[in-house]
Amino acid sequence: MPIVTVQVTREGTTADRKAVTAEEKAEIIKGVSQVLLDVLNKPLESTYVVIEEVELDNWGWGGLPTAQYRARRAAEAKA
Repeated sequence: MPIVTVQVTREGTTADRKAVTAEEKAEIIKGVSQVLLDVLNKPLESTYVVIEEVELDNWGWGGLPTAQYRARRAAEAKA
């Protein structure tokens, strides 16, 4: 029985969105399950997909928290 964990950032794609919608999560679960069926022949009913939403302040890149990294990039773009 495969268990797949998918991590997504908890921020929307537009300013008015703060999370991934239930419909988007359902599509992620469906798509991941289908890939395991197609590639590994794992039945849909035996595949578990766990979605973890990561808060903005709990991830980063470039050696900085995400908000600081984005601020730096925005300042560099203006210069």
